[in-house]
Amino acid sequence: MSDPLIALLIILAGGFSIFCAYKDYDWYMDSRKARFWVRILGRDDARKFYIGIGVFLVLIGVVTLFVSI
Repeated sequence: MSDPLIALLIILAGGFSIFCAYKDYDWYMDSRKARFWVRILGRDDARKFYIGIGVFLVLIGVVTLFVSI
């Protein structure tokens, strides 16, 4: 796979995380891995955590995209 494709996939994954955490989808926040963070941080802070992860992924994807051009 080429670097621009990987960068776009990272951006999409980050956007997906941001969107699902913002909309507070039960199927997303009740997943096995998210339940750990919900138990530790509480649901609202876990949503903020996943939004932060999504922003981080989008930024990494954008940087990777511009570096690969």
